[in-house]
Amino acid sequence: MALKILLGTKGKSKLLEKEEERRDLGFGTRVTNANERLVNRDGSFNVKRVNVSFWAWLDPFYRLTIMPWSHFFGVIFLAYLVINCLFSVVYLLIGMEGLAGVAQTKDTSHFWEAFFFSAQTLTTVGYGRVAPVGYLVSTVAAFEALVGLLVIALATGLMYGRFSRPVPKVLFSRNSVLAPYLDLNAWMFRMINERHDELIDVKVEVTLSRLETLPNGNRTRKYYPLKLERSQVNLFPMSWTVVHPITDDSPLYGATEASLMESDSEFLIFARATEEAFTQQVTFKNSYRYEEIVWGAKFRPMFDATNMPGVVNINVELVHEYDLKELN
Repeated sequence: MALKILLGTKGKSKLLEKEEERRDLGFGTRVTNANERLVNRDGSFNVKRVNVSFWAWLDPFYRLTIMPWSHFFGVIFLAYLVINCLFSVVYLLIGMEGLAGVAQTKDTSHFWEAFFFSAQTLTTVGYGRVAPVGYLVSTVAAFEALVGLLVIALATGLMYGRFSRPVPKVLFSRNSVLAPYLDLNAWMFRMINERHDELIDVKVEVTLSRLETLPNGNRTRKYYPLKLERSQVNLFPMSWTVVHPITDDSPLYGATEASLMESDSEFLIFARATEEAFTQQVTFKNSYRYEEIVWGAKFRPMFDATNMPGVVNINVELVHEYDLKELN
């Protein structure tokens, strides 16, 4: 009796059948609202977490590692100013008589004397014109020097982390196309590596996400991996047009613009490669929604006609360009 309960009619575990039905790439099957993009065009997930703890939301190391360079240097400069201002106030509260060599007598000048002494102590420069006098001021100066060493070490580690983290700059075509391909039709998109760093062993996976109506009338999101003409290239020096031939067993077989819109279809793209300079694996993501498909189109060649003998010229701006064709 237990054996009959565990096995289906074909001897397949019902648990395995349910697991196959729940194939969802991690997004879940209950994301059923239309016009909800799962993956943004910049590769980030279109997911917002709410009611998280403050430190989980802040995550300073991660934010400082991925933020733009202008923001990063802005944070470093702001932290430098704040720390020096705080210690300047401490020196003023203790009394300027604790700093030997202060020449100015005005109160505003005292602040700047304390500020620049703090900057020299924080960076362990110590020019020597102004020096701490007494145990209290010397203790504060010694503590500030320790803080300076820690801050410099932290900033150096962040700088190294940012420089040593390979970030791929892969440009995807603005639209995907559904075009004639050999003796049938195919869904395609194009991508190119914009940077001079070399990517090798590039692997691409594409999954079709769409809403389907269950027999009970409920709408659920299903995920179908798409078979690609070529899912891996060893070298990626030029553009790559990724092709999914629409054969009889394709989830796109018989699909129309109306059916893709009704099912809120989205093509999820996940790619991984090895960055040659650092020999580290990098990943990049993208997606195309049904309204970003150009029907009856084919990508234009990207070779540049510029006469430079001995060099293959690729015009990166042409990655988005296409011509309209007749569908088979």
